[in-house]
Amino acid sequence: MQNKIMEFLNNKNIAILGFGLEGKSTYEFIRKNNHDIHLTIIDRYEVKGINDKNVKIIYGEDYLNDLDKYDIIMKTPGISLKDIDITLFKDKIYSQLELLLMVNRKNVIGITGTKGKSTTSTLIYNIIKEQNDNVYLAGNIGIPIFDLLEEFDEDSLLVIEMSSHQLEFVHHSPHIGIILNLYEDHLDHAGTIEHYHECKMHMFDYQREDDIAIYCSDNPNLLEQIKIKDYRQTLYSVSLDNNSDVIRKDNQVIYNNEVIYLDDNKRNLIGEPNLKNIMVVSLVSKLLKLDLNKVKETIDSFAGLEHRLELVGTFDEVTYYNDTIATIPEATISGIESLKKVNTLIFGGMDRGIDYSSFIDYLKNSSIENLICMPTTGTKIGKVLKTSNKNIYFVTSLEEAVLLAKKVTKKKSICLLSPAASSYETFKNFVEKGNKYKELVKAEELN
Repeated sequence: MQNKIMEFLNNKNIAILGFGLEGKSTYEFIRKNNHDIHLTIIDRYEVKGINDKNVKIIYGEDYLNDLDKYDIIMKTPGISLKDIDITLFKDKIYSQLELLLMVNRKNVIGITGTKGKSTTSTLIYNIIKEQNDNVYLAGNIGIPIFDLLEEFDEDSLLVIEMSSHQLEFVHHSPHIGIILNLYEDHLDHAGTIEHYHECKMHMFDYQREDDIAIYCSDNPNLLEQIKIKDYRQTLYSVSLDNNSDVIRKDNQVIYNNEVIYLDDNKRNLIGEPNLKNIMVVSLVSKLLKLDLNKVKETIDSFAGLEHRLELVGTFDEVTYYNDTIATIPEATISGIESLKKVNTLIFGGMDRGIDYSSFIDYLKNSSIENLICMPTTGTKIGKVLKTSNKNIYFVTSLEEAVLLAKKVTKKKSICLLSPAASSYETFKNFVEKGNKYKELVKAEELN
């Protein structure tokens, strides 16, 4: 596999655009396989630590200039090109994902969606791993594809989490493609919601007749995208409520008149959004002809991922949950509905231009008593809700928010941190914010 990729890259004028996690991985992969090929590393910020006579480094505010002069642009997912004209070099843009799909798409299971893709990807990987050792997890989950290429063989199953950033410029789709949902998100990168959804749909757009597309049909945005395309692959719909290929009937998940999962209150992944993820996972397991009894055991024992409705602990009769992955209103609402007994909500983060009107209406009519509002979106929403019957608190830091939550949250209820916004304004990412929250909740001086 790596030989085929290097055959494509050799003797090309290559730019590595963006030198974050994936950019560094691309550099290391190329250098391991070819010491002499000339590379240009391009980034907004100064690149340090590269001592390589065959590397040219370009950085600064004008780093996106003159991209048309390269044969191949290996773009890191985080680099947005929405503000420049890419006409002259659009067809030169590649990524680790694109090169993998070019050489071995038949063994790839791709998962995307605005929310739920990391949980679903990890669960599919765990299920297959229990029954087949030759499986790998990579992609947006935090593991660059090129880091694992040496380990793959022709029979390896590759479970790849794919973000909209990674899918934006691909021209190949995986053999099994999964789209969980589409909401409004990442407008700072995509520019418009239409372009964001268009990027996501590349999961299906280049599939062939013998490929498999799985989607959740009770998501209106996703269903609309499916209806306007004339797809030729086999499509499988999954829904909690509608007539679909995979349905929920009472506590049974049914496909083709067969129970493929029994929801008997043994699963750790709580809430209906997670049940939809489980329905998708169960269908994949059935299509892969896995032992469904073992599949159920793996599903039910799966504790979930950090920062996704993560139980932090109970202190002074208040239970704290961390859901910093909830960076859009729909995800926060799903968390509240799943937990049921939320008395205090800590929310707010970077303003990316998302419409919060429905979220404001939801909070106004919810049973949540205490709304602790953090900058910037939380502050704006809190000002709108000041006339409601809620206890509205404005804070400027997470420390202040947790200290206040410990004072105002009712006993035997829940305090939930769920930003409904990106964490980038104050924190490096949702992981840093979630870890800080857990540290503050557990701090003895605050208990």
